[in-house]
Order: sequence, then structure tokens, then C-alpha cells
Amino acid sequence: MMLILTSFLHPRLPEFVSGKVAYIGDAARSYGDAPWVLTERNTLVEQGFDVIDLPAETTPLEDFERILSGVDAVYVAGGETCDLLYVLRSTGAFDVLKAKVEGGLTYIGTSAGSVVAGPSIEPIFPMDSPDKAPELKDYTGLGLTQLCVVPHASGTVPAYPVSLVAEIVAKYGEKYPLQLLRDGQALVIEDGVVTLI
Repeated sequence: MMLILTSFLHPRLPEFVSGKVAYIGDAARSYGDAPWVLTERNTLVEQGFDVIDLPAETTPLEDFERILSGVDAVYVAGGETCDLLYVLRSTGAFDVLKAKVEGGLTYIGTSAGSVVAGPSIEPIFPMDSPDKAPELKDYTGLGLTQLCVVPHASGTVPAYPVSLVAEIVAKYGEKYPLQLLRDGQALVIEDGVVTLI
């Protein structure tokens, strides 16, 4: 099993995976066509990936599973973490996605996509409020790694200053194994071996 977890797109991504990538952009559904949303997807195309849009919210579950069976990797994009987890859980895509990745499908997550890969999304609440998905009651992540990623940890994104990251560490650091990721970093986890690039 291979996971590539980032705060945002990483330039070295093509070194680890190539070919067809299913793009799950549900975390950004409330942002519409915001420039960063389009940039994320378009950059994958520019990096040489054959991108197949796979919105969990609107794709029938049997099609969701079929598409994941025909790609080299799944890319779970950034946005609202709680909203993303809500969509994955409420559609049934959560279990399908988890099974496919545990079965060998490469998982690429950015920001919210990195957070949901861990055991719980609770540590991200100071960044992404659970109020964005009030129907979500179970904050358990996909459990693909035991690390809880905290993206944008360098404070370069104005909405997430270093003081907010420090608050997360103080509040959740003893309860969860936090992995702080600066913008420009990626965590590569392959067969249990963790590498920071």
C-alpha cells in the first residue's frame, strides 16, 4: 500500500505514480470554481496524469467502485475536511475507497484528503470546523495510516497561522500521533515505511 500525503500538490508526485488518476474533489464542492480548486486538478494534468473526475457525491456506488478498479491511483483533493468525510460516509464511498487502497491502489491526498487518510479528523477542527457538516457524527478517518496529518503547518496560508498549528499540537498532541506538514512537503508511506520529502 502506498500513500502520498501533502498539504498541496507536490512537484515530485510523478516520481511515485503515473497513469490514470481518479480525482475525488468533493472536499471543495462548496468552493465552486475557486482558482485554487481548478489549479489543483489542472496541475495534475500538466504533470502528465490522465485525470478522471470521480465525485463521490454524485457517482453511483457501483460506478465509483468500477472506476477505482481501472485507475493507477486515487487523488483526494483539498477543501473542507468534515464535508469530505460526510460525503464519503453518506454515499458508501468510504468503505469502497478504504478497501481499494488497502488492496493496493495508490492514495494521494492533499490537505483535507491527507487528513481523512488518518485515524481521526478531530485534530483538524481548529482549521476546519465540524459545523461545515453538521450531519457528520463519526469523525473516524479511513485509517490508512495511524498518523494524523496537520497540513499547512508552516503558517504560509493566512487562514492557518502558526499560532493555530500550535493550538492543535497543544490540544491534540498527546491524544493523537500528529504529523505536521509544511506546504511543499509530502509524506510518502509505502508498506509501512514513512519518508518525508
